[in-house]
Amino acid sequence: MISVVELSKRFTASGHDVLAVEGISFTVGRGEVFGLLGENGAGKTTTLRMILGLVEPTSGYAEVEGFRSTQSPDAVKSRIGLVSTSAGLYQWLTPREMLLFFADLYGTTPDVAERNLARLADIFSLHDYLDRRAATLSTGQKQRVNLARSLIHDPPVLLLDEPTRGLDVLGSKVIFDYIAQAREAGKAVIVSTHRLDEAERLCDRFGLLHRGRMMHQGTLADLQAATGLSTLTEMFLRGLAAGEVQAA
Repeated sequence: MISVVELSKRFTASGHDVLAVEGISFTVGRGEVFGLLGENGAGKTTTLRMILGLVEPTSGYAEVEGFRSTQSPDAVKSRIGLVSTSAGLYQWLTPREMLLFFADLYGTTPDVAERNLARLADIFSLHDYLDRRAATLSTGQKQRVNLARSLIHDPPVLLLDEPTRGLDVLGSKVIFDYIAQAREAGKAVIVSTHRLDEAERLCDRFGLLHRGRMMHQGTLADLQAATGLSTLTEMFLRGLAAGEVQAA
């Protein structure tokens, strides 16, 4: 479903080159949740943007269902649902108006859009505020609408960028349930987060990024066998310390 091959991105800022992502590779299959993990600035969001086709890689490539992001960006975008806490809602539209608007942007026919809307309203319990202005919704309610927006065109691939940022326990539970449903529906999911404890609960496999490099990759059992450590947090902290020593 998703293939990332030797993907790299170099930015130039104030006359200096910054290597944000350096030669990373991984795949995500149908019904699989892959955790792209690392500290802030590790290269997680840049990687997601290259998969989406929003940022052109310096080298390497990403494919979604056989479509390469650099060659068929519209085909890639049509197959992806993006969830990000930085994505806002149109404050003067209702959730119903907004979801149907996005369905139309994705080329979903009106009858299919209405069916998808009804199904998502049930999944995310949107009925009580489906026809209220988005400006009147709470943070948790807005996040539920944001989740529904990413699914309104029924995409096979989901990219979640720090999906629990700013949410309380109940709001985070909505995210966990959402990811479980996506897995059961056979979707390929990438969760980008620095919350390693949450990732252990959510993901089937992991990729630990540090300064744009893939430190470790595999299932939790694979990583435990490779590192001799029991938790993702311990693995990441050891790798972080080793990286700092190497840099020094």
